[in-house]
Amino acid sequence: MPEPTSRPTAIPADALDRMQSAFRSDPRNRAALNAVAKTSVRGIAMNREAVLRARHTYSHVTKAGESTSQNGSGRCWLFAGLNTVRMAAAEKLGLENFELSQNYPMFWDKLEKANYFLESILATLDEPTDGRLIAFLCQAPIQDGGQWDMFVNIVRKYGVVPKEVMPETESSSSTGMLCDRLTLKLRQFAAILRRDHRAGATLDELRARKPAMLDEVYRILAIHLGEPPASFEWQWRDKDKSFHRDGVLTPLEFTEKYCATDLDAMVCLIHCPQQTKQIDTVYTVDYLGNVLEGQIVRYLNVSLDAMKAAAIAMIKDGKSVWFGCDVGKCFDRDLGMMDLELYDYPSIYGTDFALTKAERLDYGESAMNHAMVFSGVDLDDEGKPRKWRVENSWGDKGGEKGFMLMSDAWFDEFNYEVAVEKAYLPAELLAALETEPVHLHPWDPMGALA
Repeated sequence: MPEPTSRPTAIPADALDRMQSAFRSDPRNRAALNAVAKTSVRGIAMNREAVLRARHTYSHVTKAGESTSQNGSGRCWLFAGLNTVRMAAAEKLGLENFELSQNYPMFWDKLEKANYFLESILATLDEPTDGRLIAFLCQAPIQDGGQWDMFVNIVRKYGVVPKEVMPETESSSSTGMLCDRLTLKLRQFAAILRRDHRAGATLDELRARKPAMLDEVYRILAIHLGEPPASFEWQWRDKDKSFHRDGVLTPLEFTEKYCATDLDAMVCLIHCPQQTKQIDTVYTVDYLGNVLEGQIVRYLNVSLDAMKAAAIAMIKDGKSVWFGCDVGKCFDRDLGMMDLELYDYPSIYGTDFALTKAERLDYGESAMNHAMVFSGVDLDDEGKPRKWRVENSWGDKGGEKGFMLMSDAWFDEFNYEVAVEKAYLPAELLAALETEPVHLHPWDPMGALA
């Protein structure tokens, strides 16, 4: 028996010969090579049986409007949040469909994120510039993504407005250049603050410079997105063509009158089976947020059964459910379908890609990266979910006019979060919510943004 060695080993020449011989000896590899050379591997691996059994019918559905589109932006969490409340407004307004401005909350979210970032820099002035924390903070200081609690913070502070009051601009629908300019500006501000701190400036002196910095951020935002209205005249025609006028309203007045939602009644449940996390435990993520004085991002880690039970109960009562998932896995956009059996990659490659949900989180293979809305569920005769109706924000192409289908098995593996009302939780989970949150590192997988 050879002695064990810990020295690194290169790939020897005979190993290359072995690999080549093994590949060429199996005709299935040649067939796969020929097919993939001409066709996308996704098309070749698609399981026709899984496609054929998809049915966009559900035992329970909620009222939903027409599909919305975030276009070339990462505002899914804002779209999903607004989609959970817009139909209540539509009902009060006597409309079949209604859409709230997604540009309006994005403006305020980015301004608040800029302030949050600057305060994070001021809180970490003595951290090494080449350390992990500063590198993390400066990696994406003002990206489009967010979380449910961040949505709540924006609505509470600034309210919402109809889409016609602050419509889309080129930059709200395609945020690349806006984010690029703001990111550069905030990194510049971080360099200035940290440089002046090293030169002896006090914390009060540094913080006194922040208003002028935020003025510059506001100016950039207003150029790209337009200025958000302080008030607006609201009038509309309902579905019966009757005309209504409600005078001049502020965004907060409009929200209270037409989109009133008890945000205090909502809580975020996550399912994170990593060994580093405990079930029925509350977590928060350091340096994750937008409105500094708002509520922190707060998650209650629960079992899949508990998460599904709360979501199903809400849907049965006609209430849509905001959720966060890893949308790109086992997914076809044209079909609007999320199903673990949708692609048969092992038949193409001759190997499996098996990882548990916890392992995917541990090794960077999966994270919560997209928010959507559950607007229906299909329960079997025993009341168990078979599939879920998903309201997305990618327009009306794909699936059923933009609404997608998620198998329940897919939910188990790639859904991570739901926002539900506390009233749908059992007593033991309500008690757990009262405990102090465990703090996670900023780079923890549960700190991912939709």
